[in-house]
Amino acid sequence: MELKPLLEYESVRNWLDGLRAHWGGDPANDDPERLPLLQAFCDFAGTDPDTVIGECVRIDKAGDRRISIKGRRKYAALIDEFQTASEESRLRKAKRGNTIRSFLIHNGILLAAGAQLAKKA
Repeated sequence: MELKPLLEYESVRNWLDGLRAHWGGDPANDDPERLPLLQAFCDFAGTDPDTVIGECVRIDKAGDRRISIKGRRKYAALIDEFQTASEESRLRKAKRGNTIRSFLIHNGILLAAGAQLAKKA
């Protein structure tokens, strides 16, 4: 799937704005792996950042925005698969997953906190 530049996606700008407000600095450059990891995850999932967030929300009968449990579970599983697919160390695998979890969290999709590593098979 061919993606437009990541900074053109509203969800990516929301993520970076949230990181900037929370930590300060320039999140796109302070961690030069951040955007390439999101790009790799989108390639892995066959989608784009805005669609990831869009699939994790729903509008209830009152018109309020709610987290879609189905979407959240789908992407939590994909993050685990993305992490596990890496041949890197456990620490690097954790960074891969936690970077993508940060993207979801800063876009209002709440996930479990802490480093999450898939158990060894």
